[in-house]
Amino acid sequence: MTRDEVLDVFRESGAMLTGHFILTSGLRSPVFLQKARVFMHADRTEKLCRALAARIGEKVPGGIDYVVGPAVGGLIPAYETSRHLKVPAIWVERENGVFRLRRFEIEPAARVVIVEDIVTTGLSIRETVECMRALGAEVLAAACIIDRSAGKADVGVPLVALAQYEVPAYPADKLPPELAAIPAVKPGSRNI
Repeated sequence: MTRDEVLDVFRESGAMLTGHFILTSGLRSPVFLQKARVFMHADRTEKLCRALAARIGEKVPGGIDYVVGPAVGGLIPAYETSRHLKVPAIWVERENGVFRLRRFEIEPAARVVIVEDIVTTGLSIRETVECMRALGAEVLAAACIIDRSAGKADVGVPLVALAQYEVPAYPADKLPPELAAIPAVKPGSRNI
């Protein structure tokens, strides 16, 4: 899939929102990619995740034991991508603010790829990498449907993106006047 084909799926789903958004990272942006509007359509989700699985297969040789998704945003793409890679999907959840593998066990030296929905700063992936490494897993790479940072986010492992789509993001104290004039909303899942 090309970048434009990926973005078209978001547009067709009404998932490209404009306004003043507080991102999960705390940064502010005039564009929010509401992936839930894509994920509510199984056929669109399957199309994106099949392409992401193929991209992972090209970039990560040697086989994978698990796909790991950070809850909440990574659950659906991790599950659907794992289906195409024919490996189990597991996920980490926040417990007292820290990602933990609460519902599963993994073997020492398990080969994992972390799959996330959208990357802005890469924090959720970095925290997932830390959790997996603490359990003895070998984190081969991370993957996402859209990399909002256009390759600038450091996730601590190689990042495989289905599409890069750089969208401006600003600290709250450095907003352009046109963005500051719009009331901010926080549609992300970090604090739920």
